[in-house]
Formats: sequence, structure tokens, C-alpha cells
Amino acid sequence: MNNELIEHKSWWKRNWKWFVPVSGIVLIILSVFIFSRIGGIGADLAQAYSDTELYQDALEKAKSEQKVIDLLGEIEPIDKLAILEGEVLYTNNNQTVNSTIRITGTKGKARMDITADKIENQWKYKRINVRIKNPPEQKQTIEIVTAE
Repeated sequence: MNNELIEHKSWWKRNWKWFVPVSGIVLIILSVFIFSRIGGIGADLAQAYSDTELYQDALEKAKSEQKVIDLLGEIEPIDKLAILEGEVLYTNNNQTVNSTIRITGTKGKARMDITADKIENQWKYKRINVRIKNPPEQKQTIEIVTAE
């Protein structure tokens, strides 16, 4: 019988050949994400996702416009996915927003463009436009709110 001890290689000696390149690639991807606008876009979407008051108030203003009701029918509430699918850009230390989200009615679909400033924790709308895209024969832009 052989009583020699079997020496096992350390984890590092067994795995360094794949660990080093994978770590380098992960660091490069993280640095690109952090130092590019991609990180800002993610932060803007997270802010928009949590700021439902901005979209709900704008939607109520759009629902009060008779021309929008005539073309889109009854407008459905804005769901969280519509916010994530849209475009959003916060500026001025998150006190100004430019955003576009989809809205859906019983007769068609549209995009709602919003520009607003947050003044004393209330959103003051500079612009709300509803761009009708479906049905195609009704394609047009309806101004709900314009800068004063």
C-alpha cells in the first residue's frame, strides 16, 4: 500500500486560464457602462418608472381633449411597460423631463410627448402632444399643452 499524500492543486492554479480573461472582459464592460450614457439612460428609466404622477396627470389632460377621444376612443391606463418602452431624459438635476410613451385607445394607438418642469414637487407641463399613428389615415399630432 502506498501512503503518499496526493497533492491537490489550488483553485487558482486550476482555474486561472479562464478566470483572468473573463475578469478582464467583465471589467471592460462595466467601465464602458459606467462611463457612458448607457448608465444614465438606465437611471432615467428607473426615475420615470417610479414617477407615475408625471404620466397619470398628462394622461388625464389628454383624456379631457375631445379630439383625442374622437380619434382614439376610450384611453387605457398607462402600464409600467409603456414607460419602460418609451424614451425619457431627465435634466436639470431631475427637475426637467422630456419623455415619450405609448398610449392605447379602443380605436387606435398613439405616442404622447411630454416636456415638464418640477416646481415645488409638482410637475408643470410645458408641452403635451399626442401623435396619432394608428389608424394610418388619422395620422396627426394634437397639441394638448403648449408652453405659455
